[in-house]
Amino acid sequence: MKTYAMKYQLLRVPHFLVAAFISLLLCCASVAAHAQAQPDYPLGAGDNIKIQVFQNPDLTLETRVSESGTITFPLIGQIGIGGLAISDAEKKIATALQSGGFLKAPQVNIALLLIRGNQISVLGQVTRPGRFPMETANTRLSDMLANAGGATQTGDDVAIVTGIRNAKPFRKEVDVPGIFLQSKAEDDLILQGGDTIYVHRAPVFYIYGEAQRPGAYRIERDMTVMQALTQGGGPTNRGSDKRLRLHRKNAKGVIETLEPKLTDPVLNNDVIYVKESIF
Repeated sequence: MKTYAMKYQLLRVPHFLVAAFISLLLCCASVAAHAQAQPDYPLGAGDNIKIQVFQNPDLTLETRVSESGTITFPLIGQIGIGGLAISDAEKKIATALQSGGFLKAPQVNIALLLIRGNQISVLGQVTRPGRFPMETANTRLSDMLANAGGATQTGDDVAIVTGIRNAKPFRKEVDVPGIFLQSKAEDDLILQGGDTIYVHRAPVFYIYGEAQRPGAYRIERDMTVMQALTQGGGPTNRGSDKRLRLHRKNAKGVIETLEPKLTDPVLNNDVIYVKESIF
């Protein structure tokens, strides 16, 4: 009877304890999954890490990956690990210790203490500039621009992506509409933690003189002088589209005065002057 009663009491476990036990199992599974994926995590600026070398406790170091993707490690000095997977960073430090003659066969382990490098900064002419977390390992440029609300009306078509790749500075200018209009899927970059996306102000031209709406206007893709004149509302009754002057800065920085054709392309900071008609 006593044995039966003990079994009965064990079976009557409170529900909240069962729920807590299940939550603990799920938490452990999550941690295990993270630890399994950790070697492929690309280290980024702001990540806090702990580096240990087997049987060399004096080389244990807790540090932060700098904005340039480097750390300073004992014996080695400054070494670049930004953009490298954790497993590759471990190999790079081990190789440096071995090639420097400090250890014969070093075994290096890197553990993530605080992940900050999995965020992307989106700056410039976007609707919601700021820092955004990477939702997946294959987050692309178009995904992050969408998170930021896309470019504003004054934003350029080109996005500048900077960061660290293979422990070296990385920079690329991407024609965002070209990804879709010209099927350049390879330009839709896969981002890495710590990357920065910058959208500059769109190029503009200026029109004045005998134009209906003089002022500054955004240069649209492949815009011609005729289209630019249309943006300004066309010539007034006193103006003429056959009497145009174009002021443009040349490669030496000198402003030249040209007589453009209506089919000529418009470049950044061009100034179009609509003169009065002769008659």
